[in-house]
Amino acid sequence: MNYQIKFSSAIAFIFFAISNSWGQEIYPNKPINLIAPYSAGGDSDLAARAYSAYAQVSLGQSIVVVNKPGGSGIIGSEFVRRAAPDGYTLLLARPGSQSILPALAPENTKYKWDDFTIVGILELNPYGCAVRKDSPFKNFEDLSNALKTRGTKLNYGTAGVATTNDMGPRLLFTLLNLGDKVPQQIPYKGTGEATSALLAGQIDFSCGSIGTMLSLIKDGQLRALLVTTPNRYKELPDVPTATELGVADMGQIIGWSGIYAPIGLPKPVLDKLVQNLLELDKNPGWRNATERIGSIPYIKGPKEATEFAKTQYETYLNLGKRLNIIDKLN
Repeated sequence: MNYQIKFSSAIAFIFFAISNSWGQEIYPNKPINLIAPYSAGGDSDLAARAYSAYAQVSLGQSIVVVNKPGGSGIIGSEFVRRAAPDGYTLLLARPGSQSILPALAPENTKYKWDDFTIVGILELNPYGCAVRKDSPFKNFEDLSNALKTRGTKLNYGTAGVATTNDMGPRLLFTLLNLGDKVPQQIPYKGTGEATSALLAGQIDFSCGSIGTMLSLIKDGQLRALLVTTPNRYKELPDVPTATELGVADMGQIIGWSGIYAPIGLPKPVLDKLVQNLLELDKNPGWRNATERIGSIPYIKGPKEATEFAKTQYETYLNLGKRLNIIDKLN
């Protein structure tokens, strides 16, 4: 009798262990939330929706894009950092929230650049400056002259302080030696909102990832004045590069998107997400969707992505020292 009880108990334990093991290996078994830390219509939102549309197919579960704007990306990023490390809450990482803020505003940022599990990099975003079609600034020289002669009377839109939209103009003003005679920054909750304000004539110019503005530029509603890519951007062959215009240092500013998760993500879950990410690189649907929004596919796994993220952090740390703005952003 004791033998039978022990045998039955052993069988039950083995069955439970196997069942539990199988349950742990089933990832994902429910929808995944992908937090975009800026408003709808901007770079993070567009990248998140392109990723969601194609990554969820091979994962076998829906990926729900959730916009959590505010604090120049801090609110959404901090939400993910504090989430359970189970793979069901991911972050659409952006340079402003993941590199610039930790470098330039460490006292106000609740996390460091590496306080996340870095799954990988998705894309790069060509960066540039643009004006409305009826703007008196027909080219970069016109804008440059206006900035030098009446800079304080102009304004520009950004996706918030300590974003690439903010850092590009700050660097440009330094390169043009404007001193304290700089335009007024009008911060919005995302690149999409800043672009809408530019289109409505509420601001004089805006600098940011070209993708958000690309269709409007091609339609003639906006006019691009420069791009920061090493060579002319293939989608806008008539727009000169920053190097051609004598402000080559603007090439330091570039947008990008990545997939991050909370620290402590189980290895099987991380491996599944990485495998899924690498498969996107071979997916013509995702590549085409990414290029349609003006971005450049740039898939990198955890190791290369971490090195990239560290380099981005150090770039803005050095830039912050050069501009003397560390912990002085407002």
